[in-house]
Amino acid sequence: MDRNGHRGRAGRADVTRIPYRAAAGAPPGAEVLDLPGLQARARSHGLDVYAAKRPAFHELIAVRRGTLRCSLDFSAHELRAGDWLWVRPGQVHQYDSDLTAAEATVVLFTPGFLTSATAEAARVDQPVWRAPLTPTGRDAEALRRVLDLLEAEYRQLTGLPLTVHIDVVRHLLSVLVLRLTHARGAERAAGSGGEAFRRFQRAVERDFTRTHRVEDYARALGYSVRTLTRATRAAVGTGAKSFIDDRVLLEARRLLWHTDLPAAAVGDRLGFPDATVFARFFRRRTGETPAAFRALARGTGR
Repeated sequence: MDRNGHRGRAGRADVTRIPYRAAAGAPPGAEVLDLPGLQARARSHGLDVYAAKRPAFHELIAVRRGTLRCSLDFSAHELRAGDWLWVRPGQVHQYDSDLTAAEATVVLFTPGFLTSATAEAARVDQPVWRAPLTPTGRDAEALRRVLDLLEAEYRQLTGLPLTVHIDVVRHLLSVLVLRLTHARGAERAAGSGGEAFRRFQRAVERDFTRTHRVEDYARALGYSVRTLTRATRAAVGTGAKSFIDDRVLLEARRLLWHTDLPAAAVGDRLGFPDATVFARFFRRRTGETPAAFRALARGTGR
């Protein structure tokens, strides 16, 4: 396998989607693992831990020692001690280096595991991290203490009634994600947005393959186009139309990079009326054709 994830690609029509399956004896909704435990978990489910995957759950990676190389939606990262990477549901993630070369804690949790109040405050539904976070000073120390306590409590499955144990894990994970969200640099990387933007964001995630028109979302949500544009610009610094197009482009890149679907089929899956319109959209947004992007991603381009 090369670092671009070409292993087993032939004939693939989609990125491997990984549902959450609780381990035997583990509390439902969350797991705290080291890297050997992560490898064992993958093997028990018949998965290749090094293959590109699109998990349906959060994967929070905290490196303690060594170096861990991975990629997240086309961005390659080299994580070192003290680095954190938050993989959100639906993002394409891949480990690119031998997991035995590092020590890390990996926290897996489902979208519904945290309370709605915590999920809202920590903005867990917004895939805002484009690079690893490296907290410093008091932030780093506080995060390390909470992670150590979460890991220790998670492993004490028999010390408390199961419902109490689950609540303890949930509360400690809540502290962890809230501290991560507000760690130095994290707040500057994300806009919280208002209710209009959050509803628009959820609608785009649900319907971006069916419509690319702001007017359709505005009508369905009961807002004006101007309101959605203003709300989106305040939240993420771009207009509503650009927000939709960014989501469509991200999915196009995922499918071109990680599957063998013809470009025309990619365009059809994303709601374009024909291959020419899709190619024109892709070139306008990236400066290259879908075929050129795929060739470059696979190391056969210029």
